[in-house]
Amino acid sequence: MRYLTSGESHGPQLTVIVEGVPANLEVKVEDINKEMFKRQGGYGRGRRMQIEKDTVEIVSGVRNGYTLGSPITMVVTNDDFTHWRKIMGRAPISDEERENMKRTITKPRPGHADLLGGMKYNHRDLRNVLERSSARETAARVAVGALCKVLLEQLDIEIYSRVVEIGGIKDKDFYDSETFKANLDRNDVRVIDDGIAQAMRDKIDEAKTDGDSIGGVVQVVVENMPVGVGSYVHYDRKLDGRIAQGVVSINAFKGVSFGEGFKAAEKPGSEIQDEILYNTELGYYRGSNHLGGLEGGMSNGMPIIVNGVMKPIPTLYKPLNSVDINTKEDFKATIERSDSCAVPAASIVCEHVVAFAIAKALLEEFQSNHIEQLKQQIIERRQLNIEF
Repeated sequence: MRYLTSGESHGPQLTVIVEGVPANLEVKVEDINKEMFKRQGGYGRGRRMQIEKDTVEIVSGVRNGYTLGSPITMVVTNDDFTHWRKIMGRAPISDEERENMKRTITKPRPGHADLLGGMKYNHRDLRNVLERSSARETAARVAVGALCKVLLEQLDIEIYSRVVEIGGIKDKDFYDSETFKANLDRNDVRVIDDGIAQAMRDKIDEAKTDGDSIGGVVQVVVENMPVGVGSYVHYDRKLDGRIAQGVVSINAFKGVSFGEGFKAAEKPGSEIQDEILYNTELGYYRGSNHLGGLEGGMSNGMPIIVNGVMKPIPTLYKPLNSVDINTKEDFKATIERSDSCAVPAASIVCEHVVAFAIAKALLEEFQSNHIEQLKQQIIERRQLNIEF
């Protein structure tokens, strides 16, 4: 299973092609659009999300509500393109026209791809870099993840997410799964404790007033995963490695951990390893879940817990020092329309990126041409955990 996205932040559309989805999977576009809507929400978002109404159009690979087994193409229209039609159009324009539109960017933003991308691809107008490096591309990735969530639901695998921390203000480390699921999306910062939610809003407002931005930590949980998905045999088949690569590929994500994560370094092994237990109903299971459902690069049947760290967004309304690439003189960095905090939205993106990593691993583990074949293999693997 793989996908490829294309499109620029202010171009006409984002396009994604997904290959490897089994045939006969029932897909409703409204289920995908429900996930797209979640990505647009969250306290601290900028004006762009008031312009866009992200919905997906499926243009190939699905017929009469069911997948064909062929590549699935989805399109997300950028409504804001109407305001950028000339500057982001395909037809050539003169340097004078470009200058008159005040859209040429020569002052790179610290922490963004602007400067290095300009060097690498020899772009003197850094807009050519930021249009593709923008987090707008994650709308296409959420569409892919939403499709994967439809697949996972058919396999009785649940995946959900929350915000753990914003700007140093922390929610509780762990909740039981029922409390977690019962309180999803209860507020606009995606935490479970309402008192903590208000403190986070205040922190976001403070950053916005100061022309600054703040980051945080998000958490994704995958439940009812069959055992043994992934492998210890080769580094590139380890499930935690694949999930980690996906998470840190999200714009502004700078770290990932599993289960108790970096706290494991503070404790002895006797308090971190999860004891193996058995009963005839569940088969093998663990008495705790400090390791986050992963051992030796494989799923162990316990909930997979993924924590992702997002740095503050690099676009600041009170910009940092930079250098003009043409004159080499000191300037303040370019200001682009942006969010003061995108952590709640990023939790949705992370959830869908993990959904793809899980779906991809499952389809490699249980190679299947159609959904019925895949379901049967999953049933057999779950039975193996009892009978082994």
